[in-house]
Amino acid sequence: MKERYFTTDNIAEVSAGMLSGLPQPRGGNDRIFSPGCSALLILDMQKYFLDESSHAHIPSMEAIIPGIAALAKAFSAAGRPVILTRHLNTDNNAGMMGVWWQDIIREEDQMSLFVEGISVPGSPVIVKTQYDAFYSTKLEEILSWEGVSQLVVTGVMAHLCVESTVRSAFVRGFEVFVPVDSIATYTIELHTGSLRGLSHGFAVPVTSAMITEAFKDAR
Repeated sequence: MKERYFTTDNIAEVSAGMLSGLPQPRGGNDRIFSPGCSALLILDMQKYFLDESSHAHIPSMEAIIPGIAALAKAFSAAGRPVILTRHLNTDNNAGMMGVWWQDIIREEDQMSLFVEGISVPGSPVIVKTQYDAFYSTKLEEILSWEGVSQLVVTGVMAHLCVESTVRSAFVRGFEVFVPVDSIATYTIELHTGSLRGLSHGFAVPVTSAMITEAFKDAR
């Protein structure tokens, strides 16, 4: 059963509660976010997941848009990379995605477009075909070219594309930060469960405000 656990009114309070209940990452305070070596990754913020007529509708997705937009603004203003992904499939490249979900996001579908409020002119858009944004894409090449060692991962869905991409980034040597209020999925149970696993061995959980404040402090 899907639920709207994030709203624009409660997202700060709910995300703070999530953060306080997570295990401390190994290294604790040694895991410091450094704006100068970072990039922002925005995963699959497409109408397919926002539109209530879609079977993949995420009730809490609308509430995370302002936080992601604020992050994109901070990264862009500091001259740091902002990279968006757009999930698209064909019958030939869907693989298990088509078998599992029996419905794929096709390029000609208007719901495959980005939602309003997620627009970063000039930023690269990576088309991905699987949960993992590194799989058969140029994401790692772009990050290497930009000298990125820290990656902030946002978007949807927390327990699928976000989690898969974070784990993939970790094994490629990137230090990953996940703003708990800038990702969303179907239920708070799936959201927090994913965060527990990631914070135990793959990423540092933060809030979007913690990241934007780091940019202000770095000026």
